[in-house]
Amino acid sequence: MMYPLVRELAAADAPYRVPVAVTCRVLGLARQPYYRWLTRPVTDAETAEAYRANALFDAHRDDPEFGHRFLADEARAAGEAMAERTAWRICRDNGWWSAFGKRKGRGKNAKAGPPVHDDLVRRHFTADGPNRLWLTDITEHATGEGKLYLCAIKDVYSGRIVGYSIDARMKSRLAVAALESAVARRGPAAGCVVHSDRGSQGEFNWSSQHFDLGGVRRGHGGLEFEDQRCSGGSASAVAC
Repeated sequence: MMYPLVRELAAADAPYRVPVAVTCRVLGLARQPYYRWLTRPVTDAETAEAYRANALFDAHRDDPEFGHRFLADEARAAGEAMAERTAWRICRDNGWWSAFGKRKGRGKNAKAGPPVHDDLVRRHFTADGPNRLWLTDITEHATGEGKLYLCAIKDVYSGRIVGYSIDARMKSRLAVAALESAVARRGPAAGCVVHSDRGSQGEFNWSSQHFDLGGVRRGHGGLEFEDQRCSGGSASAVAC
């Protein structure tokens, strides 16, 4: 619904007043329906929900793996605060489900989910040298100023944290920054396997990935796909 925007731009106290005719022509709207709408405008509650839905949609478009709780956090950071229940209802009504969290059916008639990516570790969490196997995860911490997300990378051989990143928002850059930190600290990591669980964090939502000096191993959900989502080819920089 673009009519509230037309009304705001045409208001007498607007910083840069734009006539209704000009706005409608630019937006491709007919003026008569707009004037009919003026006689029965939407309520303030409907307008508020529209702005909330727009903020949720923007967050869902940027990170389709997020569930409604994380989308609500992103919307709150964008200035549209709402209860988690409200975010869930809006997402439900619009079909904005997490790319990894919505099951189709139940019981014996349930459809199989997406195939699990190759597990290069095969549950053997040992390494015979440094930079052979790294484990990673993202944790959420409550602070006096809101939530804080920590992504850490651990070298299995030494048991040390070799890279980490901290951010107030759980975006793709959180995971990429942690990998960049690990590679910067440890130097070349050709042949290293990075393994994580299949949690809600889409940034590390693959079973395991292998990268070397030649680039990124092809595979759905790996660093190669993060490179498409992050400006500047960050994932390729990490891989190399």
